[in-house]
Amino acid sequence: MKARPLLSFTVCWVIGSTTARLYSGNRLLLAGAGLLLLLAALAYMGRLSLKYVTVLAAALILSGGYWEWNEVHHVSRLPEALQLQPTETREIEVQAEGVLVSTVDRDGDRADFIMKVSEITRSGEVAGQEGGGANSGQVPSGSQRSEKSGSTGSGEQLAVQVKLQAESEIEIATAWKRGDLVKLTGVLEQPQEARNFGGFDYRAYLQTRDIYWLLKVTGAETVETAPPASWSLSTILRWNDGVRAALGAELDRLFQKLHAGYMKGLIIGMQDDLDPETFRQFSQLGLTHILAISGMHVAVYVGAILFILKRCRLTRETMLTITFMLVPVYVLLSGAGPSVIRAGLMSMIALAAARAGILKDGLNILCASALVMLIWNPYLLVNVSFQLSFLVTAGLMIYVPLADVLLRRLPQWLRGAVSVTLVAQLISFPLTIFYFNQFSLMSFVANLVLVPLITLVVLPLGAFALILGRLWGDAARLLATVTELLNNITFGLVEWINGFLGGVLIWRSPSLAWICIYYALLFGLLYFAKLRIEARDRAKQYTEDETRPLTELMESERARSVGSIRELSTMYTGWRSPALRWSGVMLFTMFAGFSLLLYQGYRPEQLPGGGSISYLDIGQGDSSLITTPGGSHILVDGGGTVSFGKKEEWRIRRNPFEVGAKVLVPLLKKRGIHRLDAIILTHADQDHAGGLQAVLENIPVSAFLFNGTMAEQDSYKKLMRTALEAGVRLYAVHQGMELAPDKDTRLFFLWPPPLEGEEGHLPETDNQNHASVVFRLNMNERNFLFTGDMDMAAEEEIVAQGGELGLHTGPQIDVLKAAHHGSKTSTGEDWLQFWRPAATVISAGVNNMYGHPAPVVMERLADSGTAVYRTDRQGEIQMKVTRDEIKVRHKLDGKAGE
Repeated sequence: MKARPLLSFTVCWVIGSTTARLYSGNRLLLAGAGLLLLLAALAYMGRLSLKYVTVLAAALILSGGYWEWNEVHHVSRLPEALQLQPTETREIEVQAEGVLVSTVDRDGDRADFIMKVSEITRSGEVAGQEGGGANSGQVPSGSQRSEKSGSTGSGEQLAVQVKLQAESEIEIATAWKRGDLVKLTGVLEQPQEARNFGGFDYRAYLQTRDIYWLLKVTGAETVETAPPASWSLSTILRWNDGVRAALGAELDRLFQKLHAGYMKGLIIGMQDDLDPETFRQFSQLGLTHILAISGMHVAVYVGAILFILKRCRLTRETMLTITFMLVPVYVLLSGAGPSVIRAGLMSMIALAAARAGILKDGLNILCASALVMLIWNPYLLVNVSFQLSFLVTAGLMIYVPLADVLLRRLPQWLRGAVSVTLVAQLISFPLTIFYFNQFSLMSFVANLVLVPLITLVVLPLGAFALILGRLWGDAARLLATVTELLNNITFGLVEWINGFLGGVLIWRSPSLAWICIYYALLFGLLYFAKLRIEARDRAKQYTEDETRPLTELMESERARSVGSIRELSTMYTGWRSPALRWSGVMLFTMFAGFSLLLYQGYRPEQLPGGGSISYLDIGQGDSSLITTPGGSHILVDGGGTVSFGKKEEWRIRRNPFEVGAKVLVPLLKKRGIHRLDAIILTHADQDHAGGLQAVLENIPVSAFLFNGTMAEQDSYKKLMRTALEAGVRLYAVHQGMELAPDKDTRLFFLWPPPLEGEEGHLPETDNQNHASVVFRLNMNERNFLFTGDMDMAAEEEIVAQGGELGLHTGPQIDVLKAAHHGSKTSTGEDWLQFWRPAATVISAGVNNMYGHPAPVVMERLADSGTAVYRTDRQGEIQMKVTRDEIKVRHKLDGKAGE
């Protein structure tokens, strides 16, 4: 294979940046030294020239240094500007002035945008300007702002969240535009960090965009804005936003609501109005790349322009030049995401090279695009869209030629589509399971059938309808009607394919090493399969070409004997067998390694001989995950988002935050839990039961255990119906029952008492807290007590019935789950004295409105001498349970017992 200096340089640049991302300090130096030694070894063995190695070493050093330089310089300057310690700059009221540098995203009663700060004020002092100064109270003009632009703390970006107070404020928020000078007052907060192991880290995500603080504002009327005083780069972006908004409004006019949101994402990359259920269905089948502008869309756009220009009989050079100039226009109009920027850059480089007559291969163009983007913003390296875009594109270039040989028996028209779809699926698979933790077995079929339909038919039809919208209304509406018909067919096929049971597999997030080994084994598997097929083809060709002259010679000269033929055949077989055997052995080895890797990646993480209990941080609620030594998974409660009263329609958000869907389900999937052996719902309150709806809809569940009562909430009734429709076995547990998931684990149910009344009838109970399920878990001879929201009355009855329950000895337990989030109505002194817990876990939300845990409960716990762990301070609390010890770790740095 010919050398590719640009490819090697880019790979080393990515490796250097990744190493700097993963390590710091001495570990970074050691990792860097190891990489340099590896290059030196390759040079010493003669694999690479010294000059080549020097260039690659420079790429490693420069990229790692560049990443570290950005890490040092990309820090918040607001604490310095406000003359506070970083830990003090939390939830303080400030007044900020600056420029709106993003579009405004309104969802229900909230409007979000990003502003670049020129001044920031606290207590009437101008903190963003050296030497202080009075605050004028007016939005600064462009000249005033530029005079202060070099002041301390200026230029930092804030993510602003404006809570709209009235429906009339929607019109005010809609009028805000990119480039506006803005002045507002709000509360400064740090973004939320990940509070569970493997959870989404919003703070880290914003930091990759150079944003370190949230500014929460109440009411749109408190935001003062003014248009920019002079022309700037933001003027172009402002105009572009206006064009995108106009195009979106035109699509709203042409299409019905459901189709309009879908076509906005498909044509101009606006996903704000995309139906959440449609997105979920497409995401499950791995079709989200269709809903976001990507290389596919740019290729269609460039192809359409070249086709039109060719029909205009323009010269080749003119066609390429015009197309080159129009590509950035489409990149801007489609939202300029990482994937479309990559495709746009590649297209422009290819067009320029073709115009100059120096067209290079695709890999070099791809590498040049990657280097430009990573130098412009190194944090794109951790952007999932960037990773998928470049990896899939590179994979298609490298792996498709290998796959084509394997599919040579297919017709030519089908072979290309199958090989591209298959390779794209194989290449995107590791990143798909890393970020989304699921993969549909039907994804290949869905992409093979739907991508050509959407790309070659729906997308052009929708675009033509948009173009004709104001020129020829009747034709535009006709095209829109046809497009909606095709969309309905698409939606129906997606829903039908998703309906296949067991089609979606849940995978835990793999390690970086696993991903690298996956790509290496995949290449080896395809490469040696190609070698074996080519060896067989050569053998067949040799037999056909070489036997014929030998036969003719025998017939003409009659000088050869049968023995001579056998001797030649033996010689040929001896030449052929080693090649076929070697390729066969290597192919089998690669296949075995690939299969073993997939098996290892699919299995959930297990602690040999031990189990674990994870007290999850799901805000003001309760949820715990028990994993037994035998590998059973039991979820106790599911948290839930509590809503107060019915919201006005204008306040309802398209995709509101819900604990089950946004926190609990992603955590379970990330840990590779394919099935829950049981869900134990302690009682029907929303902060315990609400999140389970999403769990039942997304993860298979074998059994559902509850307290045997019904509640009047519609959400609880829906939950029970969902369980029945999914075929989940329902069990009403009560005092005296036991459950044994494996030989090392037993659950003893202590509450509620057996139901009295008609058999098969579930009574409706208002006091769900008193009826909470309480059970003692014995795992590896360690004892844990789960209490739901039980009250003191239930505690007293359990203590009084201790002898009947086999608890007359007053056993000490290792860990107590404090009832009702540490409320004063539970965890009484007698209860603590009876159980004598070595440690207690309290699940409560940060700064919750109920004041949990109550000070009186904390006093009782302190007097009992138990160690205290709190999710509001320490995030998720994990306990690894073996027969020898209980190892505790927590996500955040809060200290136990505080």
